[in-house]
Amino acid sequence: MAPAGKIAEFRRGGSDWFCNAGLPSDVTVVVDGVTFHLHKFPIVSRSGKMAKEFGETKEGHGGASTMLLEGFPGGLDTFLIAVKFCYGLRIELNPRNIVKLHCAADYLEMTDQFGEDNLLSRCENYLHKNILRNWKDCILALCSAEPVISSAEKLQIIGKLMNSISTMICTDPSLFGWPMGMYGSLQSPGGSILWNGINTGARIRSMESDWWYEDISYLSIDLFEKLIKTMEARGIRPENIAGTVMYYARKYLPGLGRWQSRPSGKTRTVASFSMTPASVDQRVLLETIVRLLPQKKSKSYCRFMLGLLRVALILGVSHECKDSIEKRVGMQLELATLDNLLIPSYSDSDTLYETDCVQRIIQHFASSEHGIPLFSPSTNEIEASPSSGPLRQVGKLVDNYIAEIASDVNLKPEKIQALIAALPVASRSCNDGFYRALDIYFQAHPWLSDKEKEQLCNIIDYQKLSIDACAHASQNERLPLRVVLQVLFFEQMHLRTALAGCLQVVEAESGQANPINIPNHMADQIIQRDGWVSIVRENNILKVDMERMRSRVQELEEEFGKIKQDMKKVSKSHSSLSSPGLVSRIGGKLLPRSSEVQTNPGKRMDPTPRASVEQVQPPHHSRHRKSFSFF
Repeated sequence: MAPAGKIAEFRRGGSDWFCNAGLPSDVTVVVDGVTFHLHKFPIVSRSGKMAKEFGETKEGHGGASTMLLEGFPGGLDTFLIAVKFCYGLRIELNPRNIVKLHCAADYLEMTDQFGEDNLLSRCENYLHKNILRNWKDCILALCSAEPVISSAEKLQIIGKLMNSISTMICTDPSLFGWPMGMYGSLQSPGGSILWNGINTGARIRSMESDWWYEDISYLSIDLFEKLIKTMEARGIRPENIAGTVMYYARKYLPGLGRWQSRPSGKTRTVASFSMTPASVDQRVLLETIVRLLPQKKSKSYCRFMLGLLRVALILGVSHECKDSIEKRVGMQLELATLDNLLIPSYSDSDTLYETDCVQRIIQHFASSEHGIPLFSPSTNEIEASPSSGPLRQVGKLVDNYIAEIASDVNLKPEKIQALIAALPVASRSCNDGFYRALDIYFQAHPWLSDKEKEQLCNIIDYQKLSIDACAHASQNERLPLRVVLQVLFFEQMHLRTALAGCLQVVEAESGQANPINIPNHMADQIIQRDGWVSIVRENNILKVDMERMRSRVQELEEEFGKIKQDMKKVSKSHSSLSSPGLVSRIGGKLLPRSSEVQTNPGKRMDPTPRASVEQVQPPHHSRHRKSFSFF
């Protein structure tokens, strides 16, 4: 109740507030450094805290005339509204001030004990009758509760607001024409939207399952986290929880927009709220988002997690947060794509891509039990895993990843070995992809030694190379010679195995002349191998021709070697006949030519070395001529 005299208003003089009541003030209250010059009777009659401080019990003992309110909930503006209520002035309760006034009334102990329909009871009635039944008002009240969050939690106001929001989210809007409270009196009983009381005939569009994503994205990160936990306790589907968390992250982490699809540009109900998006610390936000994301997997969810990992590397989040993201990606790596896995290096590393991070992801995949459930197929695009299984899928993905980063000149061979060793051998039924990656790596790193190349090639299981890969490797000049020989050996084994299979097919074909019936599956195999049989036969013919040519070349080489030896002997014999010692020994007499000896075979010659040489050499000499004439 106000003192005698008409109260015009509260006015501000400098940094102080005064009440125009026609009487001088007798008490002062200091809030946030601002002094309020008030009257004891109206504030004591409504506030228990003021009564204790300025009550009659202290009047005769020189009660204090000044009171300091430290940490007043809601601050200066909220205290001014509470004081106006004490003076009997009209105040307006709305979704933006209800939480602050509720906390202030509790702080000042403005209960019904100090006056009927006091401020605390009036705030409680307004909260239950107006705020908790309206989606828009709940969102606004929750957003405005940030300055008094601790007091509001003690009074369970935050819990009530969040339970109300969660209940509205769980409710199917199509059942009751809800949310009608969003439009308040702007909606006719028939469901049409009103404008200035006139029925426009426009109907409210049916709401989708994500209609509330934008609205709750205006909450601060602390309130958002509390709301998500409340929604989980309410049993809201993980798909919806993941959707709103991803929407919130995309809104406040702009870097995610580069790798994620943009949110749909639908008109949200909060557009008319005139709300300002919350200011958040991106590093704190990202760490909170990681904690809130459910343990599920889907293709889009995996893509989002990899985008989140990129932002985490840029922001430099804690090691625990980064490790948590890597584990989540590793547990659903079979759903990842090559484009999302190519994470650029944001550190001082010489390499172009973040290979260490990908290696840890692969190791998490190899050590995980793959027990994460999928999201519901009705709300997320889920591709069924092929019959090869997740392990084979990841093996193929890693091979493609190595092939993509192999052109980096700063990539070390040890990193290639580490990426390959991160997966078990069973992840690759065919090593063609890994061979292709190594070929690209050798082409981009021509300075590698044969030893380094052999160490990388030793990882290849040559038995798992296809015929085409073996044919390419056998002619690849970038491979060491020892590796080429191993490839040729296993290529021959492939051909032998294929030939054995073809022989079985031929036997089966010859057996068709007999009245024995061939099973259908065997007939299918024969039909499928018809083309392969002809190829193998042609290869065998070529191999036989090559063996014949090889043996013929070997014979010619041996014959040519013998000719060279005979030529050396002839040259030695001519040099010995022209020496002075031999001429003096035979008395300076010239020996006849070989032609003379052949024309006079009956003439006796001296037993000289020249004669013996001439007698032996002619047949060899004639053979030499024949050999040369062959060439």
